Amino acid sequence: MTEPGGAPHELCINTMRMLAADAVQAANSGHPGLPLGAAPTCYVLWTRFMRHNPSNPLWPNRDRFILSAGHGSALLYAILHLTGYDISLEDLQRFRQWGSKTPGHPEYHPAIGVEATTGPLGQGFCMGVGMAVAERFLATRFNRPGFRLVDHYTYEIVSDGDLMEGISYEAASLAGRLKLGKLIYLYDDNKISIEGETKITFTEDVEARFKACEWHVQRVGDGNDVRAIEQAISRARQESEKPSLIIIRTHIGFGSPKQDSASAHGEPLGLDALKATKENFCWTLEPHFFVPEEAPCEFRLAIDRGQRLEAEWRSLLEEYRKAYPAEAEEFERVINHRLPADWDADIPVFRVSDGPIATRVASGKALNAIAKRVSVMLGGSADLAPSTKTLISGSEDQSPEHPDGRNLRFGVREHAMGALVNGMALHGGVIPYGATFLIFSDYMRPALRLAALMDAPSIFVFTHDSIGVGEDGPTHQPIEHLASLRAMPNMILFRPADANETAAAWRVAVAKGKPICFALSRQNLPVLDPDRYPGVVEGAMKGAYVLSDVEGTPDLLIIATGSEVALALAAQEKLLADKGIKARVVSMPSWELFKEQPEEYRNQVLPPDVKARLAVEAGSSLGWCQWTGSQGDVIGIDRFGASAPGPEVMKRFGFTVENVVARAAALVGK
Repeated sequence: MTEPGGAPHELCINTMRMLAADAVQAANSGHPGLPLGAAPTCYVLWTRFMRHNPSNPLWPNRDRFILSAGHGSALLYAILHLTGYDISLEDLQRFRQWGSKTPGHPEYHPAIGVEATTGPLGQGFCMGVGMAVAERFLATRFNRPGFRLVDHYTYEIVSDGDLMEGISYEAASLAGRLKLGKLIYLYDDNKISIEGETKITFTEDVEARFKACEWHVQRVGDGNDVRAIEQAISRARQESEKPSLIIIRTHIGFGSPKQDSASAHGEPLGLDALKATKENFCWTLEPHFFVPEEAPCEFRLAIDRGQRLEAEWRSLLEEYRKAYPAEAEEFERVINHRLPADWDADIPVFRVSDGPIATRVASGKALNAIAKRVSVMLGGSADLAPSTKTLISGSEDQSPEHPDGRNLRFGVREHAMGALVNGMALHGGVIPYGATFLIFSDYMRPALRLAALMDAPSIFVFTHDSIGVGEDGPTHQPIEHLASLRAMPNMILFRPADANETAAAWRVAVAKGKPICFALSRQNLPVLDPDRYPGVVEGAMKGAYVLSDVEGTPDLLIIATGSEVALALAAQEKLLADKGIKARVVSMPSWELFKEQPEEYRNQVLPPDVKARLAVEAGSSLGWCQWTGSQGDVIGIDRFGASAPGPEVMKRFGFTVENVVARAAALVGK
């Protein structure tokens, strides 16, 4: 078969194969097996179906493509180069090298066509589901008869390993329940993993499993049959009520001496095997990275086609603007990541009379105040919405019946929830969040890390933040979690001391557009009186501030977070009354935000010449030495908790006024 650009499809497919194989060999590391086997699948999808514009990779109505099997990244880079994205032949030659655009696994870079960071298997599978949720939500919110402004598909290539991961089952189950008909996954069924044939661990009936999850499932028996692949994708696009899985039987390392072997998976072919592979495909041996003249003629049709598609869409947008000016204004605002001018006008200022109030409850109030004015805010909880206070009042549940619903019922699926939130954030146009207990952030660790790595504007609401949980005991009492999240580069952690600091957390989360985690209390906490403690919100948004000071130079700094700030204030009064010790209380809800402040401000809050410093936090003491210094002390927890009423547990672990006073007095020698 000859393509519109004049090149036989075999030539185009083999160009992709050989570019990928050469890239892996040049790097002397990587995964050539999937590109050799899955190149026909990728070729058919990108040349026959994908609506995209290489001249403007950020076109909002583009189809999304994720290579969930991220180890096959050389295939993605080859197709991006060939179709005209900003990945040059030199970039392919620098595969896996320092500073290149072609790292070993795809890293989120939509300006060159990479829609998500993948590598940890199953994460891409779930992010695609999140993207499909965002697409349908926005389509329902903005489309009108004759104006399909939001109308695109989410495609993925997934692997045996992706489907082995439990996270993919969680996401598949939810996608089926939601009937995400514009989600199409191409399963590269090559039956090989690193350790050998998949049958040593993976013998289930994948087709039956996905049908049970309410997916539309098809099989293609020959991964080189481009016509069969094309027909299967066409049928999948016609299925509007179910997500689609196309099981394509491929051969890892196809055409190489290592075909159908584990050695084709994760290591270069080697010079001899690469030569034999090229000879098998009647390919030019020299130079490496050879691209026949005919191939770009076919692939680069994507440029003209993409420009035409986007131009048609922009004309549609102009007509939409005339017919629906208010909706058009809002649509352009959300796709350009802008907030309404008054988005935060209803966020409450809490008074003493409103308390005591748990920060999880205050969070729910702030969330709903924002959601009233920000129509594209949506999210939910892993079956804990009544506890995490994350339902949007007056909104329907996100469902096939209500695709504009803003309450996403994730079910008991923390693994998938984190990745779905990331997928929605990457899609754009929405402000997504997910919630559970802080202890269960362990289940979300890969997704949290990818959010930080991608700098995705994902919001994670974690409640039940300490041993204050009480009777549920050590299985539900976070200890190491605050330190663990703080150790994650590019992740903001915010542990507010009261309702007003919680409102500040939401202001930061929505305005800053960065990955952020909240750590919120189950138990009620006193409200910091804004009349007595002015500047709480502004100070909290800087990460740390002087909450309560003394006249003159303080003898001691007490630094606290969350529920322990009230304890620090009580200790401050007792230290002065009983021992004449002048203690400054610093509330530090976010280390990360505080580190962003100018050095002058940081020194004002924590004067370098005040060496006596006491940190108080109901969590691991790890890391606090950077704020307390070598002469300071930390009241923390470096063992697991215990089951008892919350106040009793706090007392037993030393979170009492008496203990704080004693430890503070010892620091200043009194």
